[in-house]
Amino acid sequence: MAKATTQFVCAECGYASPKWLGRCPDCGKFNTLAEEAVAPAAPAKQKSAFRAPSARPLPLSQVKYEKFERVSSGNSELDVVLGGGIVRGSLVLVGGDPGVGKSTLLTQVAAHLAKQHKVLYLSAEESCSQVKLRCERLGLDSDNLLLLNETCLDGAEEAFFEAEYVIIDSIQAVYTDALSSAAGSVGQVRECASKLMRIAKARGITFFIVGHVTKEGTLAGPKVLEHIMDTVLYFEGERTENFKILRAVKNRFGSVQEVGVFEMTGEGIYGLSDYSALFLSDTRGEAAGAAVTPSETGNRCMMVELQTLMCKTAYGLPRRMALGVDFNRLVVLIAVLEKRCSLAMGMQDVYLNAMGGIKLNEPSADLAVCAALASAERMIPVDKYTAVFGEVGLTGEVRGVNFAEKRVNECLKMGFKRVLLPAKNMKACEKFKDKIELVPVSYVYQMIKTLFPKI
Repeated sequence: MAKATTQFVCAECGYASPKWLGRCPDCGKFNTLAEEAVAPAAPAKQKSAFRAPSARPLPLSQVKYEKFERVSSGNSELDVVLGGGIVRGSLVLVGGDPGVGKSTLLTQVAAHLAKQHKVLYLSAEESCSQVKLRCERLGLDSDNLLLLNETCLDGAEEAFFEAEYVIIDSIQAVYTDALSSAAGSVGQVRECASKLMRIAKARGITFFIVGHVTKEGTLAGPKVLEHIMDTVLYFEGERTENFKILRAVKNRFGSVQEVGVFEMTGEGIYGLSDYSALFLSDTRGEAAGAAVTPSETGNRCMMVELQTLMCKTAYGLPRRMALGVDFNRLVVLIAVLEKRCSLAMGMQDVYLNAMGGIKLNEPSADLAVCAALASAERMIPVDKYTAVFGEVGLTGEVRGVNFAEKRVNECLKMGFKRVLLPAKNMKACEKFKDKIELVPVSYVYQMIKTLFPKI
């Protein structure tokens, strides 16, 4: 059998070259040629006039249901995000920033699975002794947990067949001999992921794969890496914060709306079932510049406190800084408050922070940001039992948001007495008016007059 060769293919136009080129001769783009393995052409066979098809299509009514076997990971929050447990023979990609806790979580999962199954932990970035030190720190021990320090995927292939569950840490650190490029390159990541997929489907082995992220927050490597995987999970959270959020962005065996909340401790990472007051401060309502909003994060609704600080700028250009909220959104909301509500913020430095290191990506937090900014500018605190949510437009109007009933219900459970919400969502939330005060607002200035009636 002839040996497989490689070629360099342009990611933009598909131009193929036998060697690497800095600039594609066809489309003219730079640094777009990536190495790919090319299998030799199979010898031509004599065609038959009556060749039987290799696979026959089946009517929908004759297709049989396939029952997916699920195994508990030992972490209830992780099981929820996975859709009820680990599916045998699946590929799970776990991505996140360095130090967020990916290896710690998977080490705990490996130790739990090793109680009844054979588990292989392939560490391409750490030595076996380093992994053992982590296990000792977490209080984990099992003879069914096999450790292997190997960076060549071809050399570790035989070890895969001895295990039922395999953890690859990480996909950017392993390589295959089929390509001559370095580990972590686009071609290596794609080829290694494809090889792991073939092994998983043919042998029924479950793979947990750690993936690094770029500085933009996306998974490093080609987008086909996510397409190959059955489940893609993102670990979010600041390195200095104890609370982390695990989000499913792709799941072929469950919902992508699932979110898990975890706490990082010295003994490991543990799921939190009671997360209601994690993102609220004990002194809310005492100082100006804070507002609470019910945030819908996947399948969870959590009360999050937004805190702002304003001070006179010492330079000609005011400084704006946002943590947990999109920076551009903060700049737009400041402009809306200045133009539509006559709040003077042009010569003020503005700092915005979401409590607990959580990231709010939905527009329903706009009205709460405006409430916190107005409170900081007026130096009047917002009542601690008041919650605010709604999307703010450039004209100053307050638009309706999704899951309004769920948000009001969460405010009710947390003991809040008043909710400022968009007028368009008032009809859907009328059933709560006997239990909690509902204040519909159509424009931002109405919200400011409601919160600060004496001004």
